[in-house]
Amino acid sequence: MGYDEFKKDIIESVKKFKSTDIKEPIRIIGHYDCDGICATSILVNSMTLENRNYTVSIIPQVTEDEILNFSHETFNIYFFVDLGSGQLDLINKYFKEKTVFILDHHSFEQTDFGDNIIHINPHKEGVDGSSEISGSGVVFMFSKALNKKNETFAHLAVIGAIGDMQEKKGFKGLNRKILEIAVKMKKIEVRKGLRFFGIETKPLFKILAYSTDPYIPGVTGSESHSIQFLKQINIEPKINSTWKKLEHLTNEEKQRLISSLIIKRNNEKNPEDVLGNRYILIEEKTSGPTRDAKEFSTLLNACGRMGKASLGIGACLNNKKIKSKAIRCLDEYKKEIMKALRWYEDNIETENVITNDKFILINTKNNILYTIIGTLASIVSNSNNIEKGTYVMSLGYTPKNLIKVSLRISGRDNDIDLREIIKKIMNSIDENQVGGHKNAAGAYIPKEKENLFIRKAQKILSGN
Repeated sequence: MGYDEFKKDIIESVKKFKSTDIKEPIRIIGHYDCDGICATSILVNSMTLENRNYTVSIIPQVTEDEILNFSHETFNIYFFVDLGSGQLDLINKYFKEKTVFILDHHSFEQTDFGDNIIHINPHKEGVDGSSEISGSGVVFMFSKALNKKNETFAHLAVIGAIGDMQEKKGFKGLNRKILEIAVKMKKIEVRKGLRFFGIETKPLFKILAYSTDPYIPGVTGSESHSIQFLKQINIEPKINSTWKKLEHLTNEEKQRLISSLIIKRNNEKNPEDVLGNRYILIEEKTSGPTRDAKEFSTLLNACGRMGKASLGIGACLNNKKIKSKAIRCLDEYKKEIMKALRWYEDNIETENVITNDKFILINTKNNILYTIIGTLASIVSNSNNIEKGTYVMSLGYTPKNLIKVSLRISGRDNDIDLREIIKKIMNSIDENQVGGHKNAAGAYIPKEKENLFIRKAQKILSGN
């Protein structure tokens, strides 16, 4: 692998940054998802340490109009973090008089650009940016090379990688190295145990009832069945009038729960998949939604998708007042997701949801927030009544006369490159913008190409 070459790229980029005038303010443009917010927060921290002035914008997608607008600003030094690699041609076109640093991990095609563009991307050196390092990981490596004190922000890169779905029964590649630094800096503690989402904050019966990964036959999808299951294994769901959390169980009860869950999943492919790593943020409040790195990543995604990315940055920078606002934003986000799921269930039999044995195509139009259509696609793809290998595509209208597209596939062990599938659909559609990764891809298309896109998507997703 090209780890050494990638590290050399990082060092060269740091040298170029250090050669810039310290009086020049920095323009930082980051992506609005968890990984982008973590990447931006790490860079903000490192620029503060360098005594550099900066201005930050968080955006859902880099469009040509946005790039043009950014290029007209008076800044001379720009950082694109967790985005930019897919728009190298546009950045090269409009930023000829600027110094541009692109710190990204998405795959790209453009390779010809000016010397004023410093492009740092693991794919250049044969390192897989979809599984071995995230956008925030790239920014962390840059920041660490800039100043070793920035090692204290390794935990943000771990959260970013988790948010980008790069944790698969542990980390690999550069992600694992970054995790080791976070552990060494006493920011993260890795614990083995039940890997259910919400363990720090939710009642045990709810964790089991709403778990789709891992799926629990006869329990997932039903709160009453979950309560009944706990009683059957001699675990009382309540302490007096309060619902028990996992932390309330004795060690003996925890072992009994684990054994019973594995037995319950005996016919699944990996029954013991209920166990895994938990990444505990040591400095965060116990039993809060920022204690578990997976829950923290959801909090940041919520902030970005609700148009309040600044709250996510504040949470990463450990501003307690802003963190409280971010937690309230998470509640709003959950309400929007429930609204989206209700809309989907109400429209399954309508023309807005097209299905066959190969795919589910959900055209939400203006009915739900376009920023959460990827979340909707992920939830639908993880639901129990969908065959593994089924494509789930969602569409939503943006305020800028574009349609946002998200593509997922059901089943955790698929080796299909969703980004390549999207590119294939887009082949004959002009003015499209493809992004994302192998396991979670997306695009933006002009609104007037909606019907053409849907026809092509049905054909490609059907395997024709």
